[in-house]
Amino acid sequence: MVAKIIDTHVHFFDLQHPDLKYVWLEPDFVHPNLGNIDAMKSLRYDVEALWAEARFADIEAFVHVQAALGSADPVDETRWLTEMHEGTPAPFTIVAHADLSSDDAVRQLDGHSESPYFVGIRDFASESYVASGETSAQFESSLNELTKRDLVFDLDCEWQNMGAARALAERHPDLQVVLEHIGFPRRRDEDYFRSWRSAILDLGQAPNVVCKVSGVGMTDPRGVYADFVPWINTCLDAFGADRCVVGSNWPLDRLVSSYDAAMSIYRQAAAQLTASEQSLFFSENARLIYRLGNSAETPG
Repeated sequence: MVAKIIDTHVHFFDLQHPDLKYVWLEPDFVHPNLGNIDAMKSLRYDVEALWAEARFADIEAFVHVQAALGSADPVDETRWLTEMHEGTPAPFTIVAHADLSSDDAVRQLDGHSESPYFVGIRDFASESYVASGETSAQFESSLNELTKRDLVFDLDCEWQNMGAARALAERHPDLQVVLEHIGFPRRRDEDYFRSWRSAILDLGQAPNVVCKVSGVGMTDPRGVYADFVPWINTCLDAFGADRCVVGSNWPLDRLVSSYDAAMSIYRQAAAQLTASEQSLFFSENARLIYRLGNSAETPG
């Protein structure tokens, strides 16, 4: 029996929405990994468009991750997504944006929390905070607020900062931290792999950190299946099948793959796992972490 997948990293957007801005979709934006991303841009990419691409890959549900960067109020994106959820062809929950270093963070969390689909926060400024080695009373207070509200903290973190990320996780042992995109590898040579592997094995020692195995194609646009396997297997070694989740990074990774092919890479890499471990890796961990309940059904 093929394990169903909960895709924990997708991006919806609407460039015609009057209150939402997307700095990463502006004409002069250059993506740090992919460069020119014009080929994936459209006026609107919603759950209907995603489902058209994903529905044959045994997908059960999705998690949208902050996309309306540059908007005056990040809560506007959550309101738009909540409206979209009505009549959706597939269930999804929301990891929103909040400025955790701001004294406006609590108001933003309150606004997001009006949506029953809001489950967590990703703040792109978090890695700079972690890398600084300093502690901010405001940022630490915001992390405490996430813990208090049982919200997920999706964290961008390259290998050089994973030691500091582990320290953060240990300061907040009840906070659910999810490492984004296996730590955004920037190179694929052996020296880089050794450094990344050592750092991710260390980060895996923090029991409240989960690894999101996602965006793998983005970090190696010309890679073939064999190139990705050691990275995926290292994540499984470091965190175990019970602390890994899968994400597509769609539609960005459409620039380097089709949806079915991207999911097949993860399925082939996970073939070593038992059936129960595959269930954890592909859906059950995500169902718990991102609050998709036990009743998410795959639409026809």
